[in-house]
Amino acid sequence: MKQIEDESDRPDTTVEELVAVPLKTSELEKTVLVRALLSGSERNSLVEFLRQNRDMFAWSHNDMPGIKPEHACHRLNIDPNYPLVRQKPRRFAPEKNRAINKEVEKLLKNDLIMECTYPHWVSNPVVVKKKNEDDRTCIDFTNLNKACLKDSFPLPKIDQMVDATTGFARMSFLDAYS
Repeated sequence: MKQIEDESDRPDTTVEELVAVPLKTSELEKTVLVRALLSGSERNSLVEFLRQNRDMFAWSHNDMPGIKPEHACHRLNIDPNYPLVRQKPRRFAPEKNRAINKEVEKLLKNDLIMECTYPHWVSNPVVVKKKNEDDRTCIDFTNLNKACLKDSFPLPKIDQMVDATTGFARMSFLDAYS
């Protein structure tokens, strides 16, 4: 078996060609990918629909204001007998501290998180490099995950999900910010 050592050696896994289409001519960087093999009328119809609904797309955190608790409020199903875990604060290099602070400020500004003065759980941030060498700030929820009761409704298997798409004329995919 040949081992792939370099990204350039990886086979192209794209099944078919996609074309980047801007949703607004004045904002060329805001594009969606559309199947290249669509007929002209299908492509025009789809692009027109996407352009009419471009306000539904979030291109940055600023485009995603927080959801008001009156509309949706989520709670974790935590085992009440599980001991609370407060991780010791980690120390980070100055550049990682800047990345963490920048991400926290962005999330606070957009009401995606809120400040908590006396938390029962404390989990540390983790800074990892993305493919483009930018920093991605994550949270280490290992202990919290262990405390959550297991869901009796598991996610469907991927092969079942793929099989369920047969017979449909269109499919779309959603990808968060990479």
